Amino acid sequence: MRIFRMPIWLHRFFKQYTWKIPSTDSVIYLSFDDGPDPEVTPYVLQILDTYQAKATFFCVGENLRRYPEVAADVRAKGHQIGNHTQHHLKGWNTSSEIYTQNITACQSYIGSVAEAPLFRPPYGRLNAKQGRWILQQGYQCIMWDILSFDYDKHLNTQWAINRIIKLSRKGSIIVFHDSQKAKKQLEKLLPEYLSRMSQMGYRFELIPTTKTLN
Repeated sequence: MRIFRMPIWLHRFFKQYTWKIPSTDSVIYLSFDDGPDPEVTPYVLQILDTYQAKATFFCVGENLRRYPEVAADVRAKGHQIGNHTQHHLKGWNTSSEIYTQNITACQSYIGSVAEAPLFRPPYGRLNAKQGRWILQQGYQCIMWDILSFDYDKHLNTQWAINRIIKLSRKGSIIVFHDSQKAKKQLEKLLPEYLSRMSQMGYRFELIPTTKTLN
């Protein structure tokens, strides 16, 4: 069973994490996980340009190391980069020591936490100790309101696009992936999502950080 929108009880139980951005404006917060990728990320940037959309890219540190020029293009086009660990670790299956070291390693390719304080746990999985450390270091732990399931090669994309558009609301944070695994599905989902949501009067902005909120 695919759960496109995160249940409200999760928002309330884990209220120390950010699931959506409270808003009275027609704003959607696009995010892309697992890049940068030298083929898929430039495609995403091109589509975002078409709709004058801004997005937050939660990058894997190893990909930042391998493709710094792609990450530079992300920033040059006015988007922002968040931390997605160095090696895309599952927090539930990883010791807190190794997990936090992985976050620090990834951040070394992004900048200081004070200037780039966004973190998203791969798979949305981390334990309480890891979560406390993340917040104590000054990161905002960004989860999501809507999951696109674009990484699923068996996804019925037309059914999925109708579903995620129906569930999207003011302040929603939606997850796509700029990865090879998601490429085929993303090429069908992303342009249509941006087109239809734009026609409905929505715009697409960066996830606010502690720095921009102050």
